[in-house]
Amino acid sequence: MVQRRNTKQRQLVMDVVRELDDHPTADEIYLKARETDPRISRGTVYRNLALLSDEGELLSVRIGNACHYDHNTSFHAHLVCQQCGSVIDVPVDEGRIAGVSRDVAASTGYDVEGVELTFVGTCPACRQRRQDDDRAAGQDRERKRA
Repeated sequence: MVQRRNTKQRQLVMDVVRELDDHPTADEIYLKARETDPRISRGTVYRNLALLSDEGELLSVRIGNACHYDHNTSFHAHLVCQQCGSVIDVPVDEGRIAGVSRDVAASTGYDVEGVELTFVGTCPACRQRRQDDDRAAGQDRERKRA
Protein backbone atom coordinates (compact mmCIF):
# COMPACT_ATOMS: atom_id res chain seq x y z
CA MET A 1 0.00 0.00 0.00
CA VAL A 2 1.31 3.44 -0.94
CA GLN A 3 1.92 5.68 2.06
CA ARG A 4 0.15 8.99 1.47
CA ARG A 5 0.76 12.15 3.35
CA ASN A 6 -2.10 13.35 5.50
CA THR A 7 -3.18 16.62 3.93
CA LYS A 8 -5.09 19.35 5.74
CA GLN A 9 -8.09 18.68 3.52
CA ARG A 10 -8.04 14.94 4.25
CA GLN A 11 -7.81 15.64 7.97
CA LEU A 12 -10.67 18.13 7.70
CA VAL A 13 -12.86 15.55 5.92
CA MET A 14 -12.09 12.98 8.62
CA ASP A 15 -12.77 15.51 11.38
CA VAL A 16 -16.13 16.41 9.83
CA VAL A 17 -17.21 12.76 9.62
CA ARG A 18 -16.29 12.28 13.28
CA GLU A 19 -18.02 15.51 14.31
CA LEU A 20 -21.26 14.76 12.47
CA ASP A 21 -21.25 11.19 13.84
CA ASP A 22 -24.56 10.40 12.12
CA HIS A 23 -23.39 8.63 8.97
CA PRO A 24 -23.33 11.75 6.77
CA THR A 25 -23.48 11.73 3.00
CA ALA A 26 -20.69 13.21 0.89
CA ASP A 27 -22.73 16.35 0.30
CA GLU A 28 -23.35 16.81 4.03
CA ILE A 29 -19.62 16.40 4.65
CA TYR A 30 -18.80 18.87 1.88
CA LEU A 31 -21.19 21.52 3.25
CA LYS A 32 -19.84 21.14 6.79
CA ALA A 33 -16.22 21.20 5.59
CA ARG A 34 -16.86 24.47 3.74
CA GLU A 35 -17.75 26.09 7.07
CA THR A 36 -14.11 25.59 8.08
CA ASP A 37 -12.47 25.92 4.65
CA PRO A 38 -14.63 27.84 2.15
CA ARG A 39 -12.12 27.05 -0.62
CA ILE A 40 -12.40 23.25 -0.36
CA SER A 41 -13.99 21.81 -3.49
CA ARG A 42 -16.61 19.12 -3.78
CA GLY A 43 -14.14 17.05 -5.82
CA THR A 44 -11.52 17.28 -3.06
CA VAL A 45 -14.04 16.05 -0.49
CA TYR A 46 -15.19 13.18 -2.74
CA ARG A 47 -11.60 12.12 -3.56
CA ASN A 48 -10.61 12.16 0.10
CA LEU A 49 -13.71 10.19 1.11
CA ALA A 50 -12.83 7.56 -1.52
CA LEU A 51 -9.22 7.45 -0.36
CA LEU A 52 -10.14 7.22 3.34
CA SER A 53 -12.62 4.44 2.53
CA ASP A 54 -10.08 2.55 0.40
CA GLU A 55 -7.51 2.80 3.20
CA GLY A 56 -10.01 1.51 5.79
CA GLU A 57 -10.13 4.75 7.78
CA LEU A 58 -13.85 5.16 6.99
CA LEU A 59 -16.64 2.81 6.04
CA SER A 60 -18.66 3.62 2.96
CA VAL A 61 -22.21 2.43 3.58
CA ARG A 62 -24.78 2.29 0.78
CA ILE A 63 -28.26 3.00 2.11
CA GLY A 64 -30.94 3.35 -0.51
CA ASN A 65 -29.61 5.55 -3.27
CA ALA A 66 -27.10 7.37 -1.06
CA CYS A 67 -23.63 6.58 0.17
CA HIS A 68 -23.07 7.39 3.84
CA TYR A 69 -19.75 7.49 5.69
CA ASP A 70 -18.98 5.99 9.08
CA HIS A 71 -15.86 6.61 11.15
CA ASN A 72 -16.57 3.47 13.21
CA THR A 73 -14.65 0.80 11.31
CA SER A 74 -15.19 -1.97 13.84
CA PHE A 75 -17.52 -4.83 12.89
CA HIS A 76 -21.12 -3.68 13.37
CA ALA A 77 -24.48 -3.41 11.64
CA HIS A 78 -26.57 -0.35 10.83
CA LEU A 79 -30.18 0.45 11.64
CA VAL A 80 -32.00 2.86 9.33
CA CYS A 81 -35.24 4.64 10.14
CA GLN A 82 -37.57 4.22 7.18
CA GLN A 83 -39.37 7.44 8.12
CA CYS A 84 -36.64 10.06 8.71
CA GLY A 85 -33.60 8.24 7.27
CA SER A 86 -31.49 8.43 10.43
CA VAL A 87 -28.75 5.79 10.67
CA ILE A 88 -27.29 4.35 13.86
CA ASP A 89 -24.65 1.73 14.61
CA VAL A 90 -25.78 -1.58 16.08
CA PRO A 91 -23.38 -4.02 17.74
CA VAL A 92 -23.65 -7.57 16.44
CA ASP A 93 -21.95 -10.82 17.36
CA GLU A 94 -19.24 -11.22 14.75
CA GLY A 95 -19.00 -14.95 15.43
CA ARG A 96 -22.68 -15.52 14.64
CA ILE A 97 -22.40 -13.53 11.41
CA ALA A 98 -19.28 -15.50 10.45
CA GLY A 99 -21.29 -18.70 10.94
CA VAL A 100 -24.05 -17.41 8.67
CA SER A 101 -21.41 -16.41 6.10
CA ARG A 102 -19.98 -19.94 6.13
CA ASP A 103 -23.49 -21.39 5.69
CA VAL A 104 -24.16 -19.06 2.75
CA ALA A 105 -20.84 -19.99 1.14
CA ALA A 106 -21.49 -23.70 1.61
CA SER A 107 -25.02 -23.55 0.18
CA THR A 108 -24.22 -21.31 -2.80
CA GLY A 109 -20.63 -22.10 -3.74
CA TYR A 110 -19.76 -18.41 -3.47
CA ASP A 111 -16.66 -17.11 -1.73
CA VAL A 112 -18.23 -14.74 0.77
CA GLU A 113 -15.84 -11.81 0.99
CA GLY A 114 -17.75 -9.49 3.26
CA VAL A 115 -21.00 -8.73 5.02
CA GLU A 116 -22.92 -5.48 5.13
CA LEU A 117 -25.81 -5.85 7.53
CA THR A 118 -28.50 -3.15 7.59
CA PHE A 119 -31.69 -3.34 9.59
CA VAL A 120 -34.67 -1.14 8.67
CA GLY A 121 -37.26 0.10 11.13
CA THR A 122 -38.83 3.14 12.73
CA CYS A 123 -36.85 5.18 15.26
CA PRO A 124 -38.38 6.07 18.64
CA ALA A 125 -38.89 9.74 17.65
CA CYS A 126 -40.76 8.84 14.45
CA ARG A 127 -42.79 6.17 16.24
CA GLN A 128 -43.82 8.74 18.87
CA ARG A 129 -44.67 11.27 16.16
CA ARG A 130 -46.83 8.67 14.39
CA GLN A 131 -48.61 7.79 17.63
CA ASP A 132 -49.23 11.48 18.35
CA ASP A 133 -50.57 11.96 14.80
CA ASP A 134 -52.82 8.91 15.15
CA ARG A 135 -54.10 10.18 18.50
CA ALA A 136 -54.79 13.66 17.05
CA ALA A 137 -56.57 12.13 14.05
CA GLY A 138 -58.74 10.05 16.40
CA GLN A 139 -59.63 13.12 18.41
CA ASP A 140 -60.55 14.98 15.21
CA ARG A 141 -62.85 12.13 14.18
CA GLU A 142 -64.50 12.17 17.61
CA ARG A 143 -65.09 15.94 17.40
CA LYS A 144 -66.65 15.59 13.95
CA ARG A 145 -69.05 12.90 15.24
CA ALA A 146 -70.12 15.01 18.20
